[in-house]
Amino acid sequence: MLTLALIGLLGGLITAVSPCILPVLPVVFLAGGTDGGTAGEPSPAESAGRRATGTDSAGAVLLEAPPGAPPCPPRNRRPYAVVAGLVLSFGFFTLLGVTIISALGLPEDILRLTGLALLILIGLGLVFPPVERLLEKPFSRIPQRQVNKEGSALVLGLGLGVLYVPCAGPVLAAITVAGARGEISADIVVLTLSFAVGTAIPLLAFALAGRRIAARVAAFRTRARGLRITAGLLMIALGAALALDLTTALQRALPDYTAAAQRKVEDSGIARQKLSGLYDDSNKELSRCEDGADELRSCGQAPPLEGIDSWLNTPGNRPLDLKSLRGKVVLVDFWTYSCINCQRAAPYLRDWDRTYRDSGLRIIGVHSPEFAFEKKRGNVAEGARKLGVTWPVALDNDLTTWSNYRNRFWPAKYLIDAEGIVRYFKFGEGQYDRTETMIRDLLRRADPTVALPEPTGRAGDDLTEDRTPETYLSTQRIRGYTGTPLVDGEPTAYRFPERPLPLNRISLDGTWTAGYEHFTAGPGARLALRYRARNANLVLAGTGTVTVLVDGEPVRTLTVSGAPALHRLTDHEKARTAHLELRFGEGLQAYALTFG
Repeated sequence: MLTLALIGLLGGLITAVSPCILPVLPVVFLAGGTDGGTAGEPSPAESAGRRATGTDSAGAVLLEAPPGAPPCPPRNRRPYAVVAGLVLSFGFFTLLGVTIISALGLPEDILRLTGLALLILIGLGLVFPPVERLLEKPFSRIPQRQVNKEGSALVLGLGLGVLYVPCAGPVLAAITVAGARGEISADIVVLTLSFAVGTAIPLLAFALAGRRIAARVAAFRTRARGLRITAGLLMIALGAALALDLTTALQRALPDYTAAAQRKVEDSGIARQKLSGLYDDSNKELSRCEDGADELRSCGQAPPLEGIDSWLNTPGNRPLDLKSLRGKVVLVDFWTYSCINCQRAAPYLRDWDRTYRDSGLRIIGVHSPEFAFEKKRGNVAEGARKLGVTWPVALDNDLTTWSNYRNRFWPAKYLIDAEGIVRYFKFGEGQYDRTETMIRDLLRRADPTVALPEPTGRAGDDLTEDRTPETYLSTQRIRGYTGTPLVDGEPTAYRFPERPLPLNRISLDGTWTAGYEHFTAGPGARLALRYRARNANLVLAGTGTVTVLVDGEPVRTLTVSGAPALHRLTDHEKARTAHLELRFGEGLQAYALTFG
């Protein structure tokens, strides 16, 4: 349990600095520096007759009051109240919100609407003091004066908590699934509390920074009223932006700079072991495969699409059955419309659907909600429309299908071959080039005669700017191939494309036998590649020669003899873009191209 708590704590820390929480940061910052007075400064009347006795840890002057003088105002504790309210409502409603809403028969988006209303009301309270006094009135019966004073800050935090939509990883996914299915255990409670504490630490630091600046910067002290109005208007604007879904454009534009840290912590071997213990043992064969493998694997029979509430984008909104799609290659995409990572992945899915639908690809979006408001069919339909999702969408509101696939991420992509076997899956963003290569390989396996269109052009998004990536001469692992469709295991005549090769694209000419581990050269075998690197290398085996041409000019002839070995093809003083052509002696075996 201690290990689970540590995983939750680290997961919360990473989540709290992810790009997904940017919309709430200005509110937390300004809320920490605005109080009911003048940002922590005593009024002139309160300061009259007092003498300086030193400074506190923040650098503020400490005043000693003469006998009979009114006491000094209490320290501004709004940062603690805001963050405490946010963490309390976020943790509570993430874990129990679905159960409460279902028990009371309330609309799925009631929490989000309540949060928006509170945010706007608090903003109005900062602009108009009578509204703030009205909001603080429920706290007036609490005897501690400081608690009463921070009542509106706590309400603000409670409102922000139900609007707080962080980038979800395996930890938050485990909490969400447990909450959605009402399976609350001691482990889940520990995970939730530790995650909430981890989330609170960076947010509290941000709020305290706002308080410190407000206390020390003269402009804040002398313009406290203006600061309150600014903070109030910002909260109202944020509420309107969230209601109109205007904040997601900024979030989509930013890279997920916490993805690597999140993967290292939340998807480590220990984390997978601990979090997987929160699920049952069904479909364990999916665990045989790894995320983003560099070759197709057999990961077991694809679990069925079960527990689906309703469907979108199907004829008559009727349900689909995976068995009815046998013979097709199916990409099952787990997503949710408010997830920024899912939104950034949508353009790739749109391109794949448009490019490969006629070749036999079918995409099914399984919408597995992270929050209660994402269960509402109208919200999902509008979110799908905005993202250009035209393929079938299954509303997995009870997360039954999510659990069937032992999923842990939003987004997650599972590739299913024509026989209904899961062959590859990718969690989170990235590696779009590899996923597209797997799609093309499965389409060729489903129909060896298929004439695939050119790759979408997005496949190079993951490549470095300075070097072409390694590629295997393998029917399963080749990347960037273009030209005559590959035929597995049979001598086949290939032809170079008529137009020039794009960067990082490879093609064949002459007779080749393409196999799982290597390509074997036949009569007139040639290979062409447009690459960028300082040098190019090829693993070769057999007996014969290879002539190397760069930009049409012969540069060397390699003599090959014996077992597979790495041979240097080209050498340049610095990275350059060039057209490489290789002419092979018959019977040579080519395994992999690498670049340096």
